Amino acid sequence: MTGSPLHVEPILAVNDVLETVSYWHNVFGFPDKWTWGEPPNHGGVSWHGTFIQFSHNPELATVSKGNAIFIRVRELESMYKFHQNKNAVIVEPLENKPWGMAGYTAQDINGYYIVFAGGLISDRVKTSIELPLTVKIIARIPTVKEYQCLISSVGWSLYSSDDSVTKLLAAPVFAVIAEDTVTNEVIGCALLLSDNASFYYIKDVVVHPDWQNKHIGTALMKELTGWLEKNAANNALVALITPENLAPFYQQFGFGPSFSMVKYIQQKENKE
Repeated sequence: MTGSPLHVEPILAVNDVLETVSYWHNVFGFPDKWTWGEPPNHGGVSWHGTFIQFSHNPELATVSKGNAIFIRVRELESMYKFHQNKNAVIVEPLENKPWGMAGYTAQDINGYYIVFAGGLISDRVKTSIELPLTVKIIARIPTVKEYQCLISSVGWSLYSSDDSVTKLLAAPVFAVIAEDTVTNEVIGCALLLSDNASFYYIKDVVVHPDWQNKHIGTALMKELTGWLEKNAANNALVALITPENLAPFYQQFGFGPSFSMVKYIQQKENKE
């Protein structure tokens, strides 16, 4: 064969194309929509690489009730909350399935079942975190010296000059530190960058090696994500970059794997 499939678009028979498109757009949250004909006899919705078409055929729609579509999504729990807030008809709640995925089932106005599925749901962060008695979490940006000492403790050397760190610490819209109240030393930090509109980036979640595995990183992330929940715009995108071995740590805060591309600018000479 010389060709290969690009994607699949199911065509569902429906009673009313316009009402169906409106429902999938407003309730299920598919941002892109279109119709054909006047009145519409065909239409569709799409979201990233997922496309659904609808064809006006009341007779076929009647006998097709109960058929199902399986849609794999990123950030499944956020999608579930969105559909709950939109009063979608949830016929099966979100739960981990025995075949190694999590999912829930909703029903559209034509009686079709839509199974939204994704990665397994990790255990949520405990409400109370038992920090060492001398550790305090404070909402502030670390000083240049504090940041330099902290990244040096974990072996980071790139962008450690006073000038680079000063520029770096001017960027966050929010940050938290962990402080040892006995020595007044900063032993952890987490920075949050943003366009102040729709995008946030979590950067440099660092804990001093002497204080790791004591729930400090969890406390920093809990404080930071709590700020996001109160202050970020609705449907804002929050991103971070992490090695694969740390993915389970961030999953407990609702983060999931996503497609992305990165590029490092390599200079012939290090200007540091």
